[in-house]
Amino acid sequence: MTRIISFNANGIRAAFRKGFQSFLSEQEADIICLQELKAHTTVIPEIASYQRFWHPAKRKGYSGVGILSKEKPDAVKRGMGIADYDEEGRVIRADFGDVSVLSVYVPSGSSQSKRQIFKMRFLEDFKAYTARLLVEDRELIICGDFNIAHKKIDLKNWRSNQKTSGFLPEERAWLDNYLSLGMVDAYREHIGPEAVSYSWWSLRTGARARNVGWRLDYQLTTPKLANAVKNSSIPMVPNLSDHAPVIMDYRL
Repeated sequence: MTRIISFNANGIRAAFRKGFQSFLSEQEADIICLQELKAHTTVIPEIASYQRFWHPAKRKGYSGVGILSKEKPDAVKRGMGIADYDEEGRVIRADFGDVSVLSVYVPSGSSQSKRQIFKMRFLEDFKAYTARLLVEDRELIICGDFNIAHKKIDLKNWRSNQKTSGFLPEERAWLDNYLSLGMVDAYREHIGPEAVSYSWWSLRTGARARNVGWRLDYQLTTPKLANAVKNSSIPMVPNLSDHAPVIMDYRL
C-alpha cells in the first residue's frame, strides 16, 4: 500500500510548531505533497526519513510547494516553464516510473479582481500542461489546493457563495472541463457523491468548530489510479493549519 498525503500547511514552520512532525511519524506516508510553504528552503525545518524537494516562491513568506518522498524519484521538475507562475512556486512534479505525482497550489482570486484573472489564466495553462502529460501516457496523481469547491456538496453555505471566488460558475466549469481530459476526483469517487467532507475552514469565524467548511483540496488522478484507491480521509484533527490533509492509500 502506498500512502499519499496532500496538505496546505499555510506556513510550513507554523505547521511544525503545531505538531506536523508528530503527524508525519504517525501517518508513515510514502509521499507528502505540500502547498503554501511560505518559506525558503534555508529556513524549513529538517524532516527525517524523507527525500525533500522544494519549489519556493521568489517573494519572501509567500506560496511555495514541495514534495516529501521516502523513495528517491527518477526525476523532479519544478514549475511549468511559465515565469509568472514559476516565480510564485505553484507546481512541482516527481516522477516514479510511469507515475507522476504533482503538488499544486492554485492561486486564490479572493483578494482582488486582477488575481481572479490571474487564477483563471493559471487554470487554463495548467490544464494544457496536464494534457501534455497525458499525451505522454503518464499516470498522474495531482495533489493540491485548487481553491475551488466543485459541487454544492463541497461547501456548507453554497447559496450565499455563488458570487465568491472559489465557487464561481466559471471555476466550477473549469473543473468539469479539466476532469473531462480523463482525470478523476479520486477522493470524491471513493467516498461517494453524497458524503459531506470539507478540507478548509475560515479562521475568522470559528468555522472549524462548527464544520462550516469548503472542500478545496484534492487528489485528482488518472482512472487506473483512481481504481487503486483503498482508503481515504480528510481528518479534522490534529489542527495543523486552516486546511486539513487529504490522506489516500493506493494499491500500486
